[in-house]
Amino acid sequence: MSNLKKGILVVSFGTSVLETFKSCIENTEKEIKKKFREYEVRRAFTSGVIIKKLKREMKIEIDSVPEALIKMRNDGFSKVYVQPLHIMPGDEYNKIVVDVRKYSTFFDKLVVGRPILYRKDDYITAAEALKSQIPTLGRNDAVVLMGHGSTHPCNASYAMLQYILDDLGLKNVFIGTVEGYPTIENVILKLKKNRIKKVTLMPFMLVAGDHVLNDMAGKGSGSWKRILKNEGFEVDVYIHGLGENKDFQKIYVQHVEDCIGGNPLMGKKVGI
Repeated sequence: MSNLKKGILVVSFGTSVLETFKSCIENTEKEIKKKFREYEVRRAFTSGVIIKKLKREMKIEIDSVPEALIKMRNDGFSKVYVQPLHIMPGDEYNKIVVDVRKYSTFFDKLVVGRPILYRKDDYITAAEALKSQIPTLGRNDAVVLMGHGSTHPCNASYAMLQYILDDLGLKNVFIGTVEGYPTIENVILKLKKNRIKKVTLMPFMLVAGDHVLNDMAGKGSGSWKRILKNEGFEVDVYIHGLGENKDFQKIYVQHVEDCIGGNPLMGKKVGI
C-alpha cells in the first residue's frame, strides 16, 4: 500500500433534493477540494433510504461509509480522513465513528473529524457564522432557526447554542426542533413573551431538504410557517441550508485541517 495516497471522505446524511444537494453538499466538498489539493476527496451518505432513493429514482449512486472505505482500501489509500458534514455528534455521527473503528485496520491512518457543534468554541464559531445570514432585526422582529432534533442526549446542544446566541447579543434569534426539544410551540411562547410580530424562518440544517420544504415552509397545516401565521405572526422563509453559507463551509474546511493535524476531537483521535 502506497504511503503517498491520501484521501478525505466527506460524509453527510444526504438528500434527494438535487438543488440543495448541489448548493450545499457539493459546494462544501468543492471548498474542501480547493484547500486540500494533494488529497483525493470522495463522498458518502449515512442514510440508506436516501442512497436507495437516489439510485432507484435518479440513477445516482452514492456509497455508504463502509462501501466508500472498502473502495478506498482497494484503491490503495493508506491515510484517510473522514469529515462528517453533520451538525452535532448524535446517532448519525456515531454510526460514522463505529464504521471508522471497524475499518481502522484497513489503513495506516483512519481518523474521523468533528461535526459543526462539538467543543465550546465550535458553538461560538457557528453562532458567528449565522450572523452573516441573519437580517437586521427590529424590536418586534425575530429569526426562528429550525433544527432537526433528536432523542439522543446531543439534543441538549440546541440549548447550549441558544445560550451562545444570547451571549453574543442575538437576543431575537430562537432555535426550535422538528423532532426534539424545544418544539415550535415552545418557541411561540418566547415569541409572544417578547412581543414579536414578524418572524423569519431559517433552517439550522446542512441542506434545505424535505424538512425545510415541508415541515418549515410547506403549505400543510403542520408546517411551522402555517402554525406561526395561524398564531398571528407575519412570516418570511429563508430556504437555504447551512452548506450554502461560505462561513459554514470554512468551518468544515477547518475541521478537516484539525483532523489532518491530529486534533480532530479535543486532541483525541478516534478510530486509530
